[in-house]
Amino acid sequence: MKQWSLFTWAALAALLVLSAACQKPPHGMVLIPAGEFIMGTDEVDTDKIGLGYGIVKPWFDDEHPKRRFSLPAYYIDQYEITNEQYQAFLVESNRRPPRYWPNNQYPAGKDRHPVTWITWEDADAYCRRAGKLLPTEAQWEKAARGPNGLIYPWGNDFDPAKANVGGSAGGTKPIGSIEAGKSPYGVYDMTGNVWEWTADWYEPYPGAQFTAGFYEDKLGHRYKVIRGLSWSPIGHYDAEDAKAVMRHYARASYRLFYYPNDGLEDLGFRCVKPA
Repeated sequence: MKQWSLFTWAALAALLVLSAACQKPPHGMVLIPAGEFIMGTDEVDTDKIGLGYGIVKPWFDDEHPKRRFSLPAYYIDQYEITNEQYQAFLVESNRRPPRYWPNNQYPAGKDRHPVTWITWEDADAYCRRAGKLLPTEAQWEKAARGPNGLIYPWGNDFDPAKANVGGSAGGTKPIGSIEAGKSPYGVYDMTGNVWEWTADWYEPYPGAQFTAGFYEDKLGHRYKVIRGLSWSPIGHYDAEDAKAVMRHYARASYRLFYYPNDGLEDLGFRCVKPA
């Protein structure tokens, strides 16, 4: 009887796992399975190349240490939230539209483009009203890098043709425009199109040696982490240097930060939901 009972529970557990795996994700979302992934990097900018380019923080240092990190299963939006989706949210919630929407409407013909000029608070409110949340850094990075810790969502070699980056397109593209740039889980625009808000404050990873004034001041945390690079041009560099900086920013482990009470013309978001 005891052996049969153990067998029964094992079979039931297996069926539950199979059932969860076979469930259809919520509309517009993809499943990120439970398990480990590689987060961060141990790369070091030994030649101080980043500082030579005038970058505000040393390359790689705030991404240390590289580690294996485990997450439960969750769903993530396959695409960045669009102007059309955000407009519907405004009607439902009676919130103010983003800055620079003419006549309180998003620009004509941009319904399938990612919404921008969104503060962290507004992005968080959108996700919560939908029964979702903003992704943590870990959730965002796993969805972008896959289980094997790819450097870029599409692989380990930088290819600007696989993302809307560098300013050549002159602005955002409709979501999902670049099929070749999707992540191993089928998530689009994890690099390029717009930067994306995450749930987390910008602070050191556990065990990190790098400390910086960017993390916080005497009043506490100052910035939320943004991820994923955008369409915007990469500073005032010649073509070769611009590509080198873009190659660095485009990595799925790269961390940037911004004030949560402000927005940018190339900053948007997507949401997650527990599975």
